[in-house]
Amino acid sequence: MSRNAALFIVLCLVWGLTFLPVRIASEHASPLLLASARFVTAGVLMMAWAGRDLLKVPRTAWPRLIATALLVNTANYAFLFWGAAHAPSGLSAIVNMATIPVWTLLASRALEDQKITARRVAAIALGTAGLGFLFAQRLMGGGGAPGDALEAWGLASVAFGTLAYCVGGVLSRRIAGTMPTLTLASWQTAIGALGLVVVTLAIEPIGVPELAVLLSWPVAPAVGFLVVAGSLVGFTIYIRLLRDWGAFGAGLYAFVSPVIAVVAGVLLLGEPFGASEAVGALLMFGAAAIALRR
Repeated sequence: MSRNAALFIVLCLVWGLTFLPVRIASEHASPLLLASARFVTAGVLMMAWAGRDLLKVPRTAWPRLIATALLVNTANYAFLFWGAAHAPSGLSAIVNMATIPVWTLLASRALEDQKITARRVAAIALGTAGLGFLFAQRLMGGGGAPGDALEAWGLASVAFGTLAYCVGGVLSRRIAGTMPTLTLASWQTAIGALGLVVVTLAIEPIGVPELAVLLSWPVAPAVGFLVVAGSLVGFTIYIRLLRDWGAFGAGLYAFVSPVIAVVAGVLLLGEPFGASEAVGALLMFGAAAIALRR
């Protein structure tokens, strides 16, 4: 096995498991506070890591850099963390990762006028049908589990956050070549973290007791995993694979990580996963496969 193949396995593992600590920590702390804590910490570490390259931002790139940071990190993770706190981690991972190629296609069409072929239309149709199956039981109040309606809103929140992420990603392409990759990622993380802090303070009461929860069990290790494994390790590996394999090869984690998230949620949290969810997952994986195929 090559080194990149081994790193790809690690990437799929850590990003597939990120939904689990979000779900666990959200039972003890506010999802928005968790997102803020994660990205403030990750932003500081990444900016220190970037070093002198941190200043290599063209003056004309700043407006788009700020806008994309607020989309990719602030809007995305505000909705993602809230949604993952109210929906099974496995389903949240599927909605998040399997819709990335679909939303990217739509955003590329709207913002860059890229042609949507019949194959891409099929991908969007399959993805929409898959989302329908994933939402079906919860929207109809089935399954007998409490909070079904809230789970549906949670999954919708994850889908909307992913849309914001994809729009921000498409808008980032124009400035991605004007600065080092780590510089772009560092500023997006730091500015996005600032946005998350503003949102959190605006809609949630934050005091010493709430902040103290971040240092308690099991919140502290969950946030630590999200910062170290999810942001630092995962992002570093992704950048390497992006360089060596290209966007298509690196993006294949979207097929594997949701499976890991589902298995982890079922085995460790006893989350339900029935026939409707299984059909929805298969349809969304099919949509992702069609969309990512060259």
